[in-house]
Amino acid sequence: MRHRKAGNRLERTSSHRKAMLRNMVTSLLEHERIVTTTPKAKELRKIADRMITLAKRGDLHARRQALSVIRDKKVVAKLFNELSDEYRDRNGGYTRIIQTGQRLGDAAPMAIIELVNYSEKQQQAEAAEDN
Repeated sequence: MRHRKAGNRLERTSSHRKAMLRNMVTSLLEHERIVTTTPKAKELRKIADRMITLAKRGDLHARRQALSVIRDKKVVAKLFNELSDEYRDRNGGYTRIIQTGQRLGDAAPMAIIELVNYSEKQQQAEAAEDN
């Protein structure tokens, strides 16, 4: 019985799952948008939202907790300096999952997971290029 055991195991060992999700959250916070399978995106959303909440707290202990998961100092610096300010007034729900259909090889359900402010940044970047 799996009573009180939250989270999808994704058919991996715990060490593999932990390493994979750490890599994925690092990539998500670095690029602000990644393409993955839907179950992985749903598990990734939990960790990414927790990291942004830590960044909003902003103290040294929160930074060290984020470094224990992310393991890339540049991404943590971006998280605490840039992303925390963007989501200061938002109470959760920092990521968006967009279903994109099925993968051709194995028909796995695919999704795009992105930070909520991603489209606004992209529009501002395009406007800056036009000027």
